[in-house]
Amino acid sequence: MSFVLTFAPAGMTAAKYNEVIKLLIAAGAGTPKGRSYHVCYGDSNAVQVTDVWDSMEDFQAFGQTLIPILQSSGIDPGQPVVQPVHNIITG
Repeated sequence: MSFVLTFAPAGMTAAKYNEVIKLLIAAGAGTPKGRSYHVCYGDSNAVQVTDVWDSMEDFQAFGQTLIPILQSSGIDPGQPVVQPVHNIITG
């Protein structure tokens, strides 16, 4: 079962987001297994992130790389809103 995870980290700017993406790519986690969709959106001073994951296990495995990168960047991701996917339509 797929899941949607939405994050609204306090103080997450577009610049901090861009730095985290660079660090994830450098760590080999730019396109992690099980993540089928990623979007960053909102005001450049308070961006949010929504991901669709094939399973919570895949997301948790990615978190082992993501969380230390966020912490080293001074970002507290908070707790995501997690919801099961009912349907996905592409195109």
